[in-house]
Amino acid sequence: SDLFDAMGAMSSKFNDKASTASRAYDVNRDGFVIAGGAGVLVLEELEHAKARGAKIYAEIVGYGATSDGYDMVAPSGEGAVRCMRQAIATVSSPVDYINTHGTSTPVGDSKEMGAIREVFGDKMPYITSTKSLTGHSLGAAGVQESIYSILMLQGGFIGESAHIEELDPEFEGMPIVRKRIDNAKIDTVLSNSFGFGGTNATLIFQRYSA
Repeated sequence: SDLFDAMGAMSSKFNDKASTASRAYDVNRDGFVIAGGAGVLVLEELEHAKARGAKIYAEIVGYGATSDGYDMVAPSGEGAVRCMRQAIATVSSPVDYINTHGTSTPVGDSKEMGAIREVFGDKMPYITSTKSLTGHSLGAAGVQESIYSILMLQGGFIGESAHIEELDPEFEGMPIVRKRIDNAKIDTVLSNSFGFGGTNATLIFQRYSA
């Protein structure tokens, strides 16, 4: 954490109310809040899973992986665009929800949202950052957020992007969910994970129908 703090990537403005410091898309966001944890998903070929009677939580129907190598900490945005386009290239149905990388950093959030605008145009899905509720668990964040996305897919809800006290004007008009939506009609969800050094990954999960 000392390294990330020295890089100016971590939040320091909200130490007196740390529980709300992770605030992606708020105009006063100032960095990520470090977290811990782990997660495991088992990836299995469909016919093999069916043959052994496994419970299938979701299908991976699209994925993308890019490396833009633009800067050690500042994202280019271009790599995120290519990554999402790779992922949706194999998906025939519309994406209903995006679990963004959304770290609560001023530049990172801006670049990712710009990439989402470029990829989806005027047909943007619902958007939230679950890091606003959990913080950023670094290497574990990708699998954790995949799990959160699948839980929302299964439960028919969209968790809110929390702690937005004043929305950044840059994101006005974007479908950022600020209050939990229950009974949501979501069948296809996209999860972004964009790391330092320009490493980008996008997974698309779909509700499984036997």
